[in-house]
Amino acid sequence: MSAPPTSRGEPITDRRQLVEYLEKGNKPAADWRIGTEHEKFVFRGPDHAPVPYAGPGGIGEILGEFQKRFGWQPVYEGDNVIALTQGLANISLEPGGQFELSGAPLTSIHQTCGEVGEHLSQVRAIGQDLGFGMLGLGFNPKWKRSDIPWMPKGRYKIMGDYMPKVGTLGLDMMTRTCTVQVNLDFASEADMVKKFRVSLALQPIATALFAASPFTEGKPNGFQSFRSHIWTDTDKDRTGDLPFVFEDGFGFERYVDYALDVPMYFVYRDGKYLDASGLSFRDYLDGKLPILPGELPLMTDWSDHMTTMFPEVRLKKYLEMRGADAGPWGRLCALPALWVGLLYDGAALDAAWDLVKGWSREDRASLRRDVPRLGLSTPFQGGTVQDVARHVVDIAREGLRSRARTAGMGDDETHFIEPLVAIAESGRSLSTEMLEKYETVWAGSVDPAYRDYAY
Repeated sequence: MSAPPTSRGEPITDRRQLVEYLEKGNKPAADWRIGTEHEKFVFRGPDHAPVPYAGPGGIGEILGEFQKRFGWQPVYEGDNVIALTQGLANISLEPGGQFELSGAPLTSIHQTCGEVGEHLSQVRAIGQDLGFGMLGLGFNPKWKRSDIPWMPKGRYKIMGDYMPKVGTLGLDMMTRTCTVQVNLDFASEADMVKKFRVSLALQPIATALFAASPFTEGKPNGFQSFRSHIWTDTDKDRTGDLPFVFEDGFGFERYVDYALDVPMYFVYRDGKYLDASGLSFRDYLDGKLPILPGELPLMTDWSDHMTTMFPEVRLKKYLEMRGADAGPWGRLCALPALWVGLLYDGAALDAAWDLVKGWSREDRASLRRDVPRLGLSTPFQGGTVQDVARHVVDIAREGLRSRARTAGMGDDETHFIEPLVAIAESGRSLSTEMLEKYETVWAGSVDPAYRDYAY
């Protein structure tokens, strides 16, 4: 989740400025980058309890150690450090203390995987001294929502108060979920549209491949990806699979219209978050926002508002792939490998579009509905999602091979997708693996997950 803006930006006097904001994302292929983000649960050993912000060994002290040992720079909200920056990368906190690395925009998966590895080595070094670990799964496998401490960020107080008004699972989303995502570029509006459609149609396939959230409060919950299911009852105004993306005429302007119709959460002014929950950005454009009468929005308000929409794929000045559960180290590299392979090679993008362009709205809706529970075994078009996943992974692997981005030993990027090849071929997601362990070697306990899957 984003840190507070550092500058106010220009006032918005014309709706066209909102479209231009998105158009500034257009880049030639030579300038396309890969930005990987991943969240993880911070836990205390040996009871695996969540870690609060304050106190010895708390999240605040952990952030301080990153500053002292590794040169990260603090971002404050009031008296609290709530984020860190280093170059173009940043570390931020989700509402329940989930620790997020938002990586720098890099040119290859070799680089982004190296960045992830360096970050996790820093995590381990500090964790050994302060007595904490970090776990990458899609949903907290053990603790109740009431057990999770909230982080001292003003936007989360506003969101936490609003969530129960619009859905039953929003607070679980905020405090008990973790994801890995990748942010990718586009060349033009037409390129954005094609990539948006392909990635939105295939997001449930990624959900099935990365499913890693089968437990709730120590017991199986009946889902492969409970994290994905949670989004179906969080807030219908700002989640979902966006059917309008597949309609004729979709482009930057249509997405702006969608964003303007998403109710606001807040406005950030003078170091504080003002509660604007449920209010209209359209009214704000007309100077009629009740909490700031007569004021026009700033571009920072618009960029903030763009972060409060949670569809399966989100458009900003790039496209965010948002359908995957967090997982172990290798899968943090496999997620960008999947989407870079599909979207950054022209032949692969064409093949992926050929695969999905005939899917109906109901096809896409059925995948979104059924995959969280059934994963790769979800029935689809006379076969299963596993059949589709095999094809998708093959396309992505060929796209990576065609990109031919090599590292020092001459290896291209294809080896990063191998964990997904194994999952697609076997039909065994991480959730399947964990459920089998739960029934056998874990002896009906989820506590071994903190040993087997911690970073």
